[in-house]
Amino acid sequence: MAKKEETISLIDTFSEFKELKNIDRTTMVSVLEESFRSVIAKMFGTDENYDVIVNPDKGDFEIWRNREVVADEDLTNPNMQISLSEAQKIDASYEEGEEVTDEVIFAKFGRRAILNLRQTLASKILELEKDSIYNKYIDKVGTIINAEVYQIWKKEMLLLDDEGNELLLPKTEQIPSDFYRKGETARAVVARVDNKNNNPKIILSRTSPVFLQRLFEMEVPEINDGLITIKKIARIPGERAKIAVESYDDRIDPVGACVGVKGSRIHGIVRELRNENIDVINYTSNISLFIQRALSPAKISSIRLNEEEKKAEVFLKPEEVSLAIGKGGLNIKLASMLTEYTIDVFRELDENVADEDIYLDEFRDEIDGWVIDAIKAIGIDTAKAVLNAPREMLIEKTDLEEETVDEVIRILKSEFEEEDPSSIEN
Repeated sequence: MAKKEETISLIDTFSEFKELKNIDRTTMVSVLEESFRSVIAKMFGTDENYDVIVNPDKGDFEIWRNREVVADEDLTNPNMQISLSEAQKIDASYEEGEEVTDEVIFAKFGRRAILNLRQTLASKILELEKDSIYNKYIDKVGTIINAEVYQIWKKEMLLLDDEGNELLLPKTEQIPSDFYRKGETARAVVARVDNKNNNPKIILSRTSPVFLQRLFEMEVPEINDGLITIKKIARIPGERAKIAVESYDDRIDPVGACVGVKGSRIHGIVRELRNENIDVINYTSNISLFIQRALSPAKISSIRLNEEEKKAEVFLKPEEVSLAIGKGGLNIKLASMLTEYTIDVFRELDENVADEDIYLDEFRDEIDGWVIDAIKAIGIDTAKAVLNAPREMLIEKTDLEEETVDEVIRILKSEFEEEDPSSIEN
């Protein structure tokens, strides 16, 4: 009866093991046996003379103890030895020096031993679950998964995968216009797996360039088949993205393949990314041409490269400048991210404009020295260079107040207007 009660008291723990995912049978039996041996060793000082037989499928187990038969007067260690008289009660044929194997009823060890076993098992089960989750998701880094939104907090969302594992989608990894309700399904890429103090945390991302890349791989068969390669991606999540693609087959137009007929392939990606505007361009190793394509839809008149410092000065007609910079400076920012070059945009000088220019230092009586120094620090040291640079770029790069930049432009304009009011473009 004790054996039956003991089995019932432990059946829940065995059930937990049976429900574990990705735990092989060998590991399961090994951990169960190890837990039994741990408790036995604590009680008797050693477990080396015990055989533990575990059947996790039935939630059953057997424990057998091996003891040497000794003369009654020589008995010193009841755990390792059995007296001859006791051995002969089991079987009259036993003699000194032989080994007796008898079954041990674990329940007779008492409630404390059973409780200790359950706690040991629970601890090891938790460790196995954590290892299982870590091993599963460390191999999934960079892949897209779908998970159910379980809890929404201010700084992050808790999601559950189809096995009930907890995943985190931080606010910083969400597209600004993302909005989810509990119970909805969210799609994201596994960004990383943190494992501090053996406590794995799976971090998802919807803002990562990898997420955009995986979406294209899912939507464009030619990318999945290796006929088209995504060379570079630049994203400002939820706003705009630029993606450079290259084809290994001259018969395939990589841009057309990615966009699809009437945008059929890219529409689904745009919807998933909350209407993020996506520009697909042809990649080229010719950096000058690559920068020109990256600044699309603006048309460049000329470009001056400094390959050592990875800087590019781009000259455009006045009507093209705003296109190059883009709304809120997004276009030029993405082009710089994509090409890995610092891009400065300048208005193209009219051929009729006189060549005479004036160094900024000559305006120190009208413009504060620290303002001039801030402008010179970004590589602009003449009046016409300031007037040919877009106002938005001057504000962003010099970190000067808008009013300060406007005042500088006004002073410099007035200098040239005195000579020829029509010579400088507004």
